[in-house]
Amino acid sequence: MPVTVYPWHQQQWREMLLRKTALPHALLFRGREGIGKFDFVRKLAQSLACESPAADGAACDACRSCRWFAAGSHPDYREILPAALRAADLQPAVADSDDSEQPAPGKRKPSQEIRVEEVRELQDFVNLTAHQRGSKTIVFYPAETLNVNAANALLKSLEEPPPSTRFMLVTHRPSYLPATIISRCQQVVLPTPPAASAEQWLREQGIAEPALSLAQTGNAPLAALTLDDGEFWAQRKALLGSLVGSNIDPLMLAEQVRDFPVGRLLGWLQRWTYDLLSAKAVGRVRYNPDFAQALTRISTRLRAADIARCHRALVRQQRSINHPLNARLFTEQLLLSYAALARGESPMGEHAG
Repeated sequence: MPVTVYPWHQQQWREMLLRKTALPHALLFRGREGIGKFDFVRKLAQSLACESPAADGAACDACRSCRWFAAGSHPDYREILPAALRAADLQPAVADSDDSEQPAPGKRKPSQEIRVEEVRELQDFVNLTAHQRGSKTIVFYPAETLNVNAANALLKSLEEPPPSTRFMLVTHRPSYLPATIISRCQQVVLPTPPAASAEQWLREQGIAEPALSLAQTGNAPLAALTLDDGEFWAQRKALLGSLVGSNIDPLMLAEQVRDFPVGRLLGWLQRWTYDLLSAKAVGRVRYNPDFAQALTRISTRLRAADIARCHRALVRQQRSINHPLNARLFTEQLLLSYAALARGESPMGEHAG
């Protein structure tokens, strides 16, 4: 489980090392998805447990404790993640995710949530004495996937902290977390890197078009790194190329994109409508610079209020993407909503629950 702290988080890293002996029992790390928050937290947990830390407090990467971390078997460390994310081997993702793959017949789809049973099962771990002097660390990632019952179970531990146990929550969307949990954690904001630094880093990783990849991910380098995939770009071109037409047949388009990951489709539509609104309001786009002319042309014949309503409806659908759904019907609903906007009609779904 080798991890690193990326160049754009070095200042925050130094600050955490200076405070490592006085950290609170609960920390909430927040920032955009795909910028390296999870690696940052893993490295911090490793450094807290290291038997022979460097002069600055960072892990030595050589002691018994660090070897346990490298093997993913440290007895004083636990990571709590949704089953679906564990099954995906923790690959960094864009803000959308591939949730459309159906499980084999007779098998349940891995959960996209952290469940209450997983939180309750930590009780034995919490009650154990640490193998090493110091404390135990429990990481929740991403914390917003805690379901209601799991969040309530965790809240009890945050309100009455068990001895020698530290909780680290990592979140992409803190607004999805209960206010009661947020209030009991000390927050650490991990920033998105400057565009120039992120582009340079991606070039060093061999990415041919770092600027466009970063634009797709809201300047999230690790997420951009995962886009070095011909299928992603081919699917994006097929969908967005269809959206620039004047007469969109949403049901026919849904058939054409039926094998595309639903989360990916939703993300593309969210970014497309965001760019429409930006083009309408300030004359520039953020996510799709290669379609800037088409977005500007389309935006001139639409009302800003209608674009905003459609975009909000698409953003609300993000909450549904991790729950069981009929992928085909979901895709049709998304495209019907956009087609209504393109015709100058009030977008569908604005008043949906």
